[in-house]
Amino acid sequence: MQLPDSIFWGVTFSKSEAAALGLDWRETYSAILDELKPKAVRLPIYWQDIESQSGQYVFDDYDWLVQEAQKREIKLVLVIGRKVPRWPECHVPDWAAGLNDKSQQTRILKLIPEIANHYKGLPNLLAWQVENEPFFSFGKCPKLNVDFLDQEIKIVRSLDSQHPIMLTDSGEFGWWFRAAKRADILGITMYRVVWHKTFGQIRYPFPAKYFSFKAELLHLFFPQKPIVVSELQAESWGPKPIQDMTLVEQAQSMNLSQFYDNINYAKQAGFRDVYLWGAEWWYWLKTKHNQPEIWEVARKVMSGE
Repeated sequence: MQLPDSIFWGVTFSKSEAAALGLDWRETYSAILDELKPKAVRLPIYWQDIESQSGQYVFDDYDWLVQEAQKREIKLVLVIGRKVPRWPECHVPDWAAGLNDKSQQTRILKLIPEIANHYKGLPNLLAWQVENEPFFSFGKCPKLNVDFLDQEIKIVRSLDSQHPIMLTDSGEFGWWFRAAKRADILGITMYRVVWHKTFGQIRYPFPAKYFSFKAELLHLFFPQKPIVVSELQAESWGPKPIQDMTLVEQAQSMNLSQFYDNINYAKQAGFRDVYLWGAEWWYWLKTKHNQPEIWEVARKVMSGE
């Protein structure tokens, strides 16, 4: 793959992660938009936020998030479904937690049209992402039902033919084919230092060319299929939630040096669209711990300085 002349930098923003870190999620989001100025935001829409009461759909918080991005002409990738970014990966409202998998699927298939119809007319909507890494077994989730995933995709396509559908897969361990054949855009993860419950901290040995090779292989079967880095690791990953780890523990998997290294790694891999993972954490470091270094570097990266 040819190295890109410039990269379209985006971020993922999780309302629930900002709250878990003890941040004001509106303040955090506004700072990300105004100071970091990403070209796009990948925004998970959590089932428990939209339908906290069975059959009652409330969009107020997400309308605000969407409108703030629209004011600044920032594109949005809206992530919908049951398995969306952030632990425990599958997000379910309290009233639905006791339902069996089939019943939850039925309710999700009612939820998706509500969201799609509500937001399909957005002028800054870049794409829909349906589920998150559905073919990668991770998190507290039921076993994948491919027929259910296909139904979700079919519903979104039927309601909005104007915007592409993204599916994501593990950049490291997936071969991407099952996601790519269903998607208009393929999103892949790119992680470098991770935590495994059995082996502890692991530094992946994959060179950047590993991702380039997999992309070239995929393009033999799906020529010109757009591939984006939907999650580039720019956040600590340890045995506990970030807020429960010390700053020293956090720095073992992500620090300023590793941040620079991951940015360069993504550039070497050759993808033109890259969404950074961890913007809430950078703001937490900056505002709660007087450590603005990663935030400032992220700002420079996204502005092209």
